[in-house]
Amino acid sequence: MPSRIAQIKLVSGHPEVYEPCDDSFALVDALLADRINLLEHRPTVCMEVGCGSGYVITSLATMLGQEGDGHHYFATDINLHVVRVTHETLKAHGVHAEVICDNVASGLERRLEGMVDLMVVNPPYVPTPEDEVNIDGIAAAWAGEENGRTIIDKILLIADKLLSERGWLYMVTLTANNPFQICGIMRDKGYASRIVVQRSTEEESLHVIKFWRDADVQGEGKEPTSTNKTPSASVMNSLLSQLPRLPFWSSGS
Repeated sequence: MPSRIAQIKLVSGHPEVYEPCDDSFALVDALLADRINLLEHRPTVCMEVGCGSGYVITSLATMLGQEGDGHHYFATDINLHVVRVTHETLKAHGVHAEVICDNVASGLERRLEGMVDLMVVNPPYVPTPEDEVNIDGIAAAWAGEENGRTIIDKILLIADKLLSERGWLYMVTLTANNPFQICGIMRDKGYASRIVVQRSTEEESLHVIKFWRDADVQGEGKEPTSTNKTPSASVMNSLLSQLPRLPFWSSGS
């Protein structure tokens, strides 16, 4: 039986919200390719940074299951329109995630520090003029400054703080972003890495890279098992009760 993912016809839209495209499909395909490992990994706290239309976080929740299966989903984006659009996409598929209007998830650094078992990111990676970065509207979904790395480098720093000891990160990169240098940066932080999906389109060459903590950072091919501790139910309930107090919070109800 094929794995279920979000249906394009049920994905909501808005003129100022990035629609699913080749990079979105590549990221979901990477999750599908690694689905057996993800199911064995059993991530408790899952997060998408830069959720756009909600296609990826909805696909992930559809693929892995909901709170009753031990999974909790969070999604962030700097675009206010995204909050509504992502909620509509999630609701249309009968799944739920807490969606927060936040800049790269910086507002969650303290509350989710060391707790995220799975993070997925399709960052703004397109090389653009500096003045297009962090502007309002849909351009923020792709503008990444000269080498497309401005937002990517910020995400790498925050991911290192949020990821648990068994945390995995899946990130879309462009050849122009120098993915090998990105892997080197993460290696210095103690992460091994591998390319899960590599795809060329008419306009760009995409890589979806998976990162995971590795104490030795020697055998990139050896991925960790899921034996490390995860947040207890009481910890998660306490966390969820506190999160709505954050600024720009929008719940799914």
